[in-house]
Amino acid sequence: MIKDVSPSDVWQALENDPGACLIDVRTPEEWQFVGIPDVSATGHSLYPISWQVMGGHVNGQFIEELRQAGIGETQKLYFICRSGARSRSAAMAAAREGFGQVFNVADGFEGPPDSEMHRGNTAGWKASGLPWRQN
Repeated sequence: MIKDVSPSDVWQALENDPGACLIDVRTPEEWQFVGIPDVSATGHSLYPISWQVMGGHVNGQFIEELRQAGIGETQKLYFICRSGARSRSAAMAAAREGFGQVFNVADGFEGPPDSEMHRGNTAGWKASGLPWRQN
């Protein structure tokens, strides 16, 4: 079972745990055009590692890319995507491969759509008022 953690609790974990990692599993296009969490104030780096590749296929190199990034199996890993679905799948895959402390960021970066079908206003990282940046 993968535990959902609120974006503000993830921020607090990053502030207090030097080994914690935030892994953004969205696509490069999402990072470029929608924005990314800015965790630099916590002394951490964001790990952008896509869970899916073109056509919506699972990235067969995902676990290898986690390891190549220097992420260890005993670290606390927080996975984030747009709304929390892909990140849950990525966290489950990491847990199956021996990463012992994996968590899903509840509602992801943008959360669900609001009444006008816009994301980023009702829940998630952006709506929580946490730092983020856009290219």
